[in-house]
Amino acid sequence: MSFVFVSGNLALDFMGTLKWRRGVPEELLATPPDLARWAVEAGVTTEEPAVDAAGLRRLRALREAVYQLVTGAMAGSPWPGDDLRVVNEEAGGAPPRVTLSPAGLVRSGDAAAVASSVACSAAELLSELGELRVRECARPECTRVFIDRSRGGNRQWCGMEECGNRIKAASYRSRKRKTATPPSGPPSGRPSGEGPGTAR
Repeated sequence: MSFVFVSGNLALDFMGTLKWRRGVPEELLATPPDLARWAVEAGVTTEEPAVDAAGLRRLRALREAVYQLVTGAMAGSPWPGDDLRVVNEEAGGAPPRVTLSPAGLVRSGDAAAVASSVACSAAELLSELGELRVRECARPECTRVFIDRSRGGNRQWCGMEECGNRIKAASYRSRKRKTATPPSGPPSGRPSGEGPGTAR
């Protein structure tokens, strides 16, 4: 299982760890080790944090609260109070501990520290939402949300590899089917009406 980081924001990338929300959801954080690995790949910590089942449930609850707040704001809906409370409580926690050593910078912490980082990222994003182009992937099945920082402001896909290329390939195949015309006349190449026993 691999994680992708295409949303341009830590909290949005975390939201994307539950895929295909409108169809058959795919859970990328199925076990505590999955969450620990995500934290390192996302750059939240430099070493895998200790995560137990309770920590995983806590982070999943935060993920859903962030999702409801972000998608609600995109739709112009008021922020649900319970979800806002979850984000604010997690954002007030201690972030990962930073230690400088001759070997480099080390970020360490537990599941609570990961939650604090994600919640702070979500709070900052939501406070600036009116100034950002935040949109959902144009692939109908995909529910990943991203910040469009393209020069023309016309980015459609969360990423080309998973969604953009597939949509373009499907569109190409559809166009080919529409432009294909069935062959005319008998397949044997004989003039119409002629057969093996036709007298000349």
